[in-house]
Amino acid sequence: MAMQTSAIQEDKGNGIFHKAMSSEKPVWIPGPVIIGAGPSGLAVAACLKERGVPFLILEKERCIGSLWTLKTYNRLQLHLPKETCKLPHMPFPPEVPAYPTKQQFISYLEAYAKHFAIEPMFRQEVQSAIYDARMGFWRVQSNESEFLCRWFIVATGENAEPVLPNIEGISDFKGSLIHTSRYKDGADFKGQKVLVVGCGNSGMEISLDLCNNDAQVSLAVRDKVKCSDPGSLAPNVYLYVLLFQLLLKHVWI
Repeated sequence: MAMQTSAIQEDKGNGIFHKAMSSEKPVWIPGPVIIGAGPSGLAVAACLKERGVPFLILEKERCIGSLWTLKTYNRLQLHLPKETCKLPHMPFPPEVPAYPTKQQFISYLEAYAKHFAIEPMFRQEVQSAIYDARMGFWRVQSNESEFLCRWFIVATGENAEPVLPNIEGISDFKGSLIHTSRYKDGADFKGQKVLVVGCGNSGMEISLDLCNNDAQVSLAVRDKVKCSDPGSLAPNVYLYVLLFQLLLKHVWI
């Protein structure tokens, strides 16, 4: 017996588009379902749009680029030049500096989505995605609807879920313990003693932000730390070298 489905039809003005789904039937998508409306999801959608391939983006948050908008600290900047971080078919505006700020990058993502008329379905958290070999389709279940599609693209980001290591004795720690995804501004820690664990991009930049806001910072590093010749570094990376000079007596290897 053939399965009954609802269908999302093509709107010639806006491409494929979604409407409120009141039907309990699975919704047929005549193209890929993309999970995540961050940079990767938007880039895939734009490339599909350029080739006339219909698609649907499901995003669990209320905005595009949710990791950038909701889970990043205020002073964040791109660590690579904008030419290497642009999305397909649309460069950054010329007035944007070589290393865009967090808000400049978010504005770029919003302009990108508007330019390609990409309109995700927001607050649609995918709960399961199962390939039905008998039917030859993916069955994608969100918190509100079920979708059927031939192709399923995951673009949820490598840092979508915070990971807190199980540190022995941490349950006895009386201070606050936060993940970088919840850190916003060093002003909140002025005059406090703060231990930053890890010297990746976020660890180093947050340490500098804390120092600039008069926090007493220590940095715990798992392995050896190498510094390049400051003259060969990008301007924002050069700040990291200065940070090491500030923290020289407080770095735990």
